[in-house]
Parts: sequence; C-alpha cells; structure tokens
Amino acid sequence: MSGVHPTAIIDPSAQVHETAEVGPYCTIGPEVEIGEYSVLINHVCVQGWTKIGKGNLIYPFAVIGADPQDRKFAGEHAICEIGDNNCIREHVTIHRGTANGGSVTRVGSDNLIMVASHIAHDCIVGNETIIANQVMLAGHVHIHNGASIGGGAGIHHFATIGSCSFVGGLARIAKDVPPFMIVEGSPAEVRAVNTIAMVRRGFSSEEVDAVKNAYRRLYRDNGKPMQERLAGVLAEYGEVKPVVQLCESITASINGVHGRALELSRHDDKRAVDNMAAGAALTHHLQTKTPTSE
Repeated sequence: MSGVHPTAIIDPSAQVHETAEVGPYCTIGPEVEIGEYSVLINHVCVQGWTKIGKGNLIYPFAVIGADPQDRKFAGEHAICEIGDNNCIREHVTIHRGTANGGSVTRVGSDNLIMVASHIAHDCIVGNETIIANQVMLAGHVHIHNGASIGGGAGIHHFATIGSCSFVGGLARIAKDVPPFMIVEGSPAEVRAVNTIAMVRRGFSSEEVDAVKNAYRRLYRDNGKPMQERLAGVLAEYGEVKPVVQLCESITASINGVHGRALELSRHDDKRAVDNMAAGAALTHHLQTKTPTSE
C-alpha cells in the first residue's frame, strides 16, 4: 500500500483503507480497522480491537486501544471505537472497554483531543467536544455533544459532562456537570451559563434567556429546596427544551450516588436502593407539586 511507510508494523488481521496513511514507525495491532483518509503521522500505536473511522488525524506517540487500567479487567474481549474527523494530538491515550462497562470505549466525531489527554475504559465521548491538554477522564465517564474541558481537569469515574457545558482548567469534577453550565474550581461549582456555546450551536435568543433565568433560580435562590426550584422552573419553562434538559440532568444527578447519575449502573447496595427510592419520590414531587409563586 502506497500510503503505508515501510517501517510501519501492521498485523495481518488489520484492515487499513487504501486511502489511509500510516507513517513511519507506527504499530497496528490485531483486528484494527482504519477508515478512509485517516492519517497516522508517525510513532502511533493502535494496540488492537479498535475501529478508527474516516478522516481522523492522529499525531505522534498517541496510543489507541490499549488494555484498560482496571484490576477487574481479565483479558476479556473489549473494543475501542473512534468516529470520523477527529484530531487526536500527541501522547493521547484511549483505552478499550471492560466487561463491567459494556466492553466498549467510544469516541464520536469532530472532536479535538489535545496533548496528553487520557480517555479511560468504557468512556463515551460525543461529537464536537474539545478536550484540552492533560485532561484525565476516569473510567465510565460520559461527555455529551459540544462540551469543552479545560487543561488539566480531572473527571471522576461515572461522571457525566452535559452538552454545551464548559469545565474550567484544573477543575476537580466529582459530580455530574449539568448541560449549558460553566463549572470551575476544586471542588467544582456551577458558575454561569455557557451562552457562547449555546449561540454557536444554534439555540435561539429566547432559549438562551430561558436557560439564564433557570440558572439564576436554580443556583442563586438558596432560600428554597432544590426540588421546589426545579418544580417552579419546569412550571414556567416546561416547553423550552434546553431548560427541560437542564432540569432532567439535575434530577438524574440527585437520584444518583454522590451526585453522579451513572453510579447507579454499578451500585446494588443499600445506599443505591435508598437513593433510587429518594429519586422516585423527587420525581413524583416534581410531577405533582404546585410551585410556589415567585
């Protein structure tokens, strides 16, 4: 293949599209697929059982599809999937999934993943995200479409980063980040609405204003319990999709364990049962309570 440098080492079971480019000293392991017009510049390692889509650009010393850093991993079959048109910079590591997390790590399309970032086992990354230098995603993290994460941020396992949210550099994220919010600090707190991302992704001015008002009532009105704040916001903005999405995210986090909705997928102890019962009560409250007039 003319696009494969003679120093590259490619397993016989790998499938490299004829339009792809594999540069000097790259290593392609077993059961790897590399799609059309994807480019591995040099010294890239795709360890195995990984599918890389179309038009990706992968910089030197990135390691894709490596074994999970998880003591429970016992060599079971697990995969890594990379979508289309991603830019994956130097020293990025993306590990395969585990049987405990669905056996797949998945990165969507049109993402920018900067130098030395780590995407651990069973993470799900959406589309059009920006993950800056040295961001650390622990296992089972979900990053929704359009989210941005600043350099050096650490994301706790099973955390969710909502769509169009922004995580500040060096933040320690131990709980879910709601969509459309700016979160910063250690421990991180919601600081403002990410209006720039909302405008860029085509939300109307009415929707942006509604999210701004919802933010003020949810995060600045400390005189009422959160369930009352949520009920009041939903009563007024129940037809505004981003506001509903915001309220649903907050409710899911409250229903979860330690503020992480995805934790319920692995907890079956009494604490999780208690939290699910509390979550059901909160959902019933939101559906039936007549909100106090503002």
